[in-house]
Amino acid sequence: MKGRIQTVGAQWAMSGTVLAWLLLLAGGVVMVNSATVAMTGAHTEKHLIYLLVSLVGMVFAVVIPLEWWRKVHQLLLVVALLFCAAVLLPGVGAEVNGARRWVRLGAFSLQASEVAKPLVLIYLAGYLERFGHLLGDRSFDLIKPLLLVGLVCFLLILEPDFGGAVVLASATCGILFVAGARLRHFLLLVLVAGALAALLVVAEPYRVARMTAFTDPWAAPFGGGYQLTQALIAFGRGEVFGLGLGESIQKLEYLPEAHNDFIVAVIAEEFGMVGVYLLMALFVVLVLGVLTRARRHLQQERRFAGYLCYGIALVFALQFLVNVGVNTGMLPTKGLTLPFVSFGGNSLIVCCGLFGLVLRGDVEAMQPAQRRRQKNGSEKRWV
Repeated sequence: MKGRIQTVGAQWAMSGTVLAWLLLLAGGVVMVNSATVAMTGAHTEKHLIYLLVSLVGMVFAVVIPLEWWRKVHQLLLVVALLFCAAVLLPGVGAEVNGARRWVRLGAFSLQASEVAKPLVLIYLAGYLERFGHLLGDRSFDLIKPLLLVGLVCFLLILEPDFGGAVVLASATCGILFVAGARLRHFLLLVLVAGALAALLVVAEPYRVARMTAFTDPWAAPFGGGYQLTQALIAFGRGEVFGLGLGESIQKLEYLPEAHNDFIVAVIAEEFGMVGVYLLMALFVVLVLGVLTRARRHLQQERRFAGYLCYGIALVFALQFLVNVGVNTGMLPTKGLTLPFVSFGGNSLIVCCGLFGLVLRGDVEAMQPAQRRRQKNGSEKRWV
């Protein structure tokens, strides 16, 4: 009876998580269409094409057994390193606004940080399945993945893609802590990462300018603080219940990247804080659902699936927190999209693929229970 109750609870949790994911995708289509109304180009049509490709990619992720990813997890890290290095090469990486973050493949571009994200998560899950029980006893087993992932982050910073490196590094530290890294080691990691981040900010004048604009955006409303002040104006105009769908003024060429990095500001202007809180609630349901699966996988000794789900939940949560923090002025401006909602093919495809890996874990978790029920049913028929 207890096992049946747990199964029903897991099914309800699964349906709630999938429903939150579907609502985020649908809301993304609506808001991209609204945010791009004054822009030239078929952004809504492109977003729908990206969404279709993303759903196909998610189906592939659901179909492929996790065992296959586990077998090639070391190779995938090599692929991530090679891709992040290749994007820096002249003639290979496309330079846009002084940054080399993309490799163009005809009409489509691949962003290095988005390609590296799932590959690094799969590598960490495979590594921790083998050595996770040793993290608390042997320092080398903790340092090795940190150095390898740190090399990926270093290559991302050279592009530069500071936001992608921060998300990847933070997710890595979180997974290692969950896997059993000692608290003193974890605190040391946080201190070292914080010191390195501070050095990186000071090393580049434009990052210092961003930090200055972040602390007082109204001091330069038409300079370094322009994006943030326009986003805050959108929040102020929306108040509690918003102006209504399609009624945003800031998206009319006032707010840069209204359909991408600052889509939360458009949501706030058109649906008010009620809409923002609903968005937050959907992400909480999604992330908690993935975390619940991660814990259940580890309890049932499916360590690869468990650590992979923890990493995916952390990436979703971190990107959401950074994006909302940037839109509300709580964090410096960073070019990070809102998962499942913002316009952008790379982010949408990768996020849907990661969610497909979560669903694949559900499929494999249910298979043993189904086999036990079939066996019990056959025994009863024979009796």
